[in-house]
Amino acid sequence: MADTSPLMRDPLQVITDSYMADLRTLCFHRELNQKTRLRFVHTSFHGVGHDFVQTAFNVFGFNPPIPVPEQKDPDPNFTTVRCPNPEEGECVLELSLRLAEKEGARLVLATDPDADRLAVAECRDPGRWRVFSGNELAALLGWWTFFCWDKSGPTSKVQEVHMLGTAVSSSILRAVAAKEGFQYEETLPGFKWIGNRVKTLLEQRKTVLFAFEESIGFMCGTAVLDKDGVSAAAVVAEMATYLDSVSLTLELQLLHIYEMYGYHISKTSYFLCYDPSTIKRIFERLRNYNGPKQYPQACGAYGVLHVRDVTMGYDSSQQNKKCLLPVSKNSQMITFTFQNGCVATMRTSGTEPKIKYYAEMCGLPGQGDRPFLEEELKKVIQALVDEFLEPSKNGLTWRSL
Repeated sequence: MADTSPLMRDPLQVITDSYMADLRTLCFHRELNQKTRLRFVHTSFHGVGHDFVQTAFNVFGFNPPIPVPEQKDPDPNFTTVRCPNPEEGECVLELSLRLAEKEGARLVLATDPDADRLAVAECRDPGRWRVFSGNELAALLGWWTFFCWDKSGPTSKVQEVHMLGTAVSSSILRAVAAKEGFQYEETLPGFKWIGNRVKTLLEQRKTVLFAFEESIGFMCGTAVLDKDGVSAAAVVAEMATYLDSVSLTLELQLLHIYEMYGYHISKTSYFLCYDPSTIKRIFERLRNYNGPKQYPQACGAYGVLHVRDVTMGYDSSQQNKKCLLPVSKNSQMITFTFQNGCVATMRTSGTEPKIKYYAEMCGLPGQGDRPFLEEELKKVIQALVDEFLEPSKNGLTWRSL
């Protein structure tokens, strides 16, 4: 029997101990953490994250977060949620928010079932919660990791410091990098691309502080070259604790980031489409919009400045018209940069029958009119959906729980 063989070893505890030892390098305010008045609720969404998040909090000097009892233990049937994905927002965080209000906890941390993604909600007032998007959390975590690196007496030059995001994620950290002097890189969607690029940078003796994708996937440090909700949960808790010590919340700090580096207002959603031929027809129409190999010059009232088609390796903004990102013919992905500054990408999911769209409006530091940007973004998205996706004609189903 294999389980009685003297050759068999269970490496879980050794790996866990090694992981937690590495996690200590991400902790910069342990004494502050030990005396914080903040309380945290954590849900593992019927997955594997509970024990690891509890231990990670201990590593950082915190009291353990309050678990959601109904969702603490693994359950393959996900009996308390209609969709076991914390990315879906407040509608799937009901038990967590209710418990947080009962316990007087300001923050809810939600790891998905395999604990590689993290959602965060912050209490504004009793009964009112702010659930942060992946791009908003990336702005906060990117700011925080650079802040901690800068204050820790760094041994490397700022020009050797890197952060990374995917091509469909917010460009907020590109704006931060431009002002602070570190390097920001963009990869194709998916952490396999980020992980491979980070590995190369580390081999070149560069310093990588942070990487992210907009779908609440975060890599804090380089102990794990992948998205990791456990380490991100501990880092967010420490960031919130520090901010609380200077009378700030996560929401207020996000506002400060936007005021300093420019408002970046983004919106992401998707349509369901179960017919591959329909998906192919939608994207081929865009590639031959005004004739063979002619992309759209406008979308409704909004003129198109540049088009990048990763599937075909085309980028009109480059002198040679070749895309700088690797060609990815196994999926559909086209990005439109509009004359009003909006950048919108449509792409297919590699694992689900979805056509996703990602759109962002960016303002200059100190000059952003947030209501205007939000309204302009709303109008561009509506034009994008009506003109390019044509949901009624193509039988697309809007995202719904």
